[in-house]
Order: sequence, then C-alpha cells, then structure tokens
Amino acid sequence: MTPSGIETALLDSGAYFLHLATVLVPLFVGASFLVGLVEEYLPPERVEAVLRERNRGSGNVAAAGLGAVTPFCSCSTVPILAGLLGAGAPLGLSFSFLLASPIVNEIAAVLLLGLFGVEITAIYLGSALVAAVVGGVVIDTFDLEHLVKDVRITTNDRTVATDGGTASCSCSAPSAQATKSHRERVETAAGGAWSFFRDAFPYLLLGMTLGALIHGAVPASWLQRVAGNPLAVPLAALAGAPLYVSMAGMLGIAAPLVDQGVPIGTVVAFVVGGAGVSVPNLILLNKLFERKLLVVYAATVVTIGTMLGYGLNFLFV
Repeated sequence: MTPSGIETALLDSGAYFLHLATVLVPLFVGASFLVGLVEEYLPPERVEAVLRERNRGSGNVAAAGLGAVTPFCSCSTVPILAGLLGAGAPLGLSFSFLLASPIVNEIAAVLLLGLFGVEITAIYLGSALVAAVVGGVVIDTFDLEHLVKDVRITTNDRTVATDGGTASCSCSAPSAQATKSHRERVETAAGGAWSFFRDAFPYLLLGMTLGALIHGAVPASWLQRVAGNPLAVPLAALAGAPLYVSMAGMLGIAAPLVDQGVPIGTVVAFVVGGAGVSVPNLILLNKLFERKLLVVYAATVVTIGTMLGYGLNFLFV
C-alpha cells in the first residue's frame, strides 16, 4: 500500500499539474498564434535590413525593441546577428538585439501576464528592455569587435558572413516573397501556431510536470530557506542555464516556486539566466564569438537577471 505521505504528495502534484495545464496551455496556444503573426509581418530579413540602417544610441533602442517583438529561436537569432555584424553594425547595437531576443518576447509576455498579473509583467518587460539597451551601450564602449569570428552561416535560402566584424556585408539578397493578403497571413500564422505548439508542447509538458512535482513533493519551508540566502538571486540566475528547456517550460517551473513562497525576483533571475545563457544558445553563439566575448555575453545576462531579481524582490517582498 502506498504510504499516505507519498500518496498525498502525488495527489497534490496531480491537482497542481491540472491547474497549470488549464492556465498555461490556452495561453501558450494564443501566444503561439501571436508569434506566427509577427513572423508573417516581420520576417528575419526585414529585421536585419531595418537594423543595418541604424547607428549607435537610437539603434540600440531599435535593436532591443525588435529583439523583443521578434521571438526567433537561437537558430534564427544567430544568423541575423551574423548578418548585422557582417554589414558593419556596431557590436553594442547587435548585443542589444541579442540580449532582448531570448528574455523579452510574446511567449514570455503572455505567460507572465497569465501567471503573475499586469504589474509584474510590465516591470519585467520594461526593465529587461532597458537592461538590453544599456547593456549594448556599455559593450560598445569596449574594443571587442576583434573577438567576433570570421564565419559564414547558411540558413534557408541565404548566406551571411561576419568577416570578423568588419564593415563588409556578404549576405545574399533574400528571395522575393509573393504579396499575401491579410487573410492568407492569418491562415499561415494559424497553421504555424499549431506547428509551433506541437513542437514546443513536450517542453511545456516537462516544465509543468517538474513544476507540479516541486509543488507537491518539495517542502515549502525548504525552498523558502534556500531562497533566503543573500546570494540566492545570482545563484538562481546561474542555475537557470543548465535547467533551461524553453521559456514556456521555465515558467511552468517558476509558477510553483512563487506559490511555494520563493520571492518573485529570485524566480525571475532563474528564468532570465536560463533563457539567455542556455546551453543550446551558448553552443550556437560559440560559432560566432571568441571565448572571451562569449563569457562577456554570459556575464551580462547573469548581471541583468541578478539586477532584475534584486529589484523585484525589493518591490514585492
């Protein structure tokens, strides 16, 4: 016979899993459709073309803004980054795009709104955008362009080259796309939303499962004691990287942590660190950056996560 304590924990985990699924699955489907619409009206080639025309300062703001509204995965973000650097865009401007892209996007916004409400979502998005702009400006003050590798990346029907960060573009012209009606774009976005949801659902399921087990099996007092460590925020930012599955999966873990009494800022640091310094993201960026620049990027993300974490804890704890 199953011990009562374990049985109770499993029942609690099962009930919480159903709660998470009821909240997260509809939100994720809606966010996936929004992602599809953005990609229909703002493809990677257009983003790259817009940012090539920008300079420092205002360009950092534009880069962070476009990084936020274009939820490309790392396999799309890195070629855009290579194209920007190959066209002679300042490294700091490119960094603003790179910093904003993984941690500020439609998926994060919709899921954060459903889980934590308007106030926390607005503070998170606004602060992360400002941090991406400032981070890019700071990076631009250092002479780090020589740490960009001379590489050529082929993706879909185009090739981009960094040429070691020099101001020469080796990007092939994007193929002309047939003009679509709004209805066709919506229909394409809907089909893409289903495909995106289908591909991402295993990660969402994994996140919800881990979150449910945390809620049912891990004592809240233990989590609160760990979170009470003065270094809990930066440690959470570092811990997120090896545990990252996807933004949806991370937020599936974040919700029960907050419910169990872990401060919201510590949880946000965990999410930001995981999204920005995930192992797959670092592997792709390693093809583009020398090791020193990769460390600078990772340290910048952890710093952003730590600052957001301490700030949110100050406001809400």
